Amino acid sequence: MMGSEHEGEDIPDDTDQPAAEPADGVASDSVTDEALAALIDEQAAADHAATESGLAPDQISEEAVVVLIAERDDYLDQLQRAKAEFVNARRRSDERAEVQRAQAAANLVERLLPVLDSCEAALGQGIEEIRPISDALFEVLSSQGLERVDADGQPFDPELHEAVMYEEGEGEQVVIETLRTGYRWNDRVLRATMVKVQG
Repeated sequence: MMGSEHEGEDIPDDTDQPAAEPADGVASDSVTDEALAALIDEQAAADHAATESGLAPDQISEEAVVVLIAERDDYLDQLQRAKAEFVNARRRSDERAEVQRAQAAANLVERLLPVLDSCEAALGQGIEEIRPISDALFEVLSSQGLERVDADGQPFDPELHEAVMYEEGEGEQVVIETLRTGYRWNDRVLRATMVKVQG
């Protein structure tokens, strides 16, 4: 018989096999669980906020929310003003410190001017051995902003020159001799040049 070839063989029965799960079944369950957890966390946060305020979530009125927002904005405004005041105070403090440093440096240089005067006097008497010390000292100070005020042949300027001797002459007053060198420190007159004026 034709059908006898299959007698005794087990024929698979599809009804006995479990249905195949979709490939993304696990991922779908995971996404669902995460979404559910997020909703639970949001609800817990809302309940916590309501508990802190002493009200249930459905008891918080729109007016209360408006008041809370206004308070938040006020605190933010106060914080921003305090921050601005702090920045301004720090800037003023830095400026004062810079002025104090500049003044301290100027005071130190001013106390060193008699040393330069002594070096110039020694050089004027022909003591050349002092020149290396004089040049080195002036080089250090000039690198920080010290400069000599040229006076000879210049029109007399009371802001730059201190006239201690006069000689009759015609025309405008002119410096004809420097008696003591004057100096600027960072564009500020540190010591006026002591001069003899003609005019």
